[in-house]
Amino acid sequence: MGGVETLVLLIGGFSAGVINSMAGGGSLLSVPLLALAGVGGTVANGTNRIAVLTQNATGAYGYARRDVGDRRRTVEVLLPALVGGFVGSLVAAQIPDELFERLFGLLMLPLLVLSVRTPKIEQARQPWPLWVSSLVFLAVGFYGGSVQAGVGLIILLVLARAGFDLVTANAMKTVVILAITALAVPVFVVNDQVRWLPALVLSAGMGVGGYVGANIAVDGGEKVIRPVLIVVVLVLASRMLGLWELIGIG
Repeated sequence: MGGVETLVLLIGGFSAGVINSMAGGGSLLSVPLLALAGVGGTVANGTNRIAVLTQNATGAYGYARRDVGDRRRTVEVLLPALVGGFVGSLVAAQIPDELFERLFGLLMLPLLVLSVRTPKIEQARQPWPLWVSSLVFLAVGFYGGSVQAGVGLIILLVLARAGFDLVTANAMKTVVILAITALAVPVFVVNDQVRWLPALVLSAGMGVGGYVGANIAVDGGEKVIRPVLIVVVLVLASRMLGLWELIGIG
């Protein structure tokens, strides 16, 4: 990995970390950037988890320092999410590289819309019953364990419907993704789907970005508009879908 790739992963990782802590969708940048650096398919998916783990650890620390979150309710949604996340990671580890890249490219487009035009999140008046939230987070955990990209946005919407305010939901989301990722990483490592040098470079950028983003979110940063994300994700999605090869690029 050369100097240019290292710089791109550092800057892209920082941006992804900020975006993830503020809402979600940072993997829309980090996974395709890993692919551009020569780490393709499910290996990019696995390598990205190391950075996601680092970013959510620093993000969780940032929220904890501001005493934001609901520990009891976090545990309630965390347990089913862990079960779903572990099963999802097992499934993702078996997907061929090229198929994963195409599927990820397709997912990037609706997730981009969700990232930049997040639906109005209104706190529900009545919290969900425990059995309902357990089933929902079992499914959310499966998605997070298998694909991961955009799961933060999904968790935010779900937690808001479950009765949490946006800032508390952001803090809880960070802990849930941290736990799911910690359980998924060994699956990708065992299947030799982690490239450690790109993972560590990306982790450095996302770790700093996660801490910065957590503090921005607490201070009202969820309203920040990210126009650059639109252009970058569209370009990278075309790469994942193989359109660059069709027009003779790369």
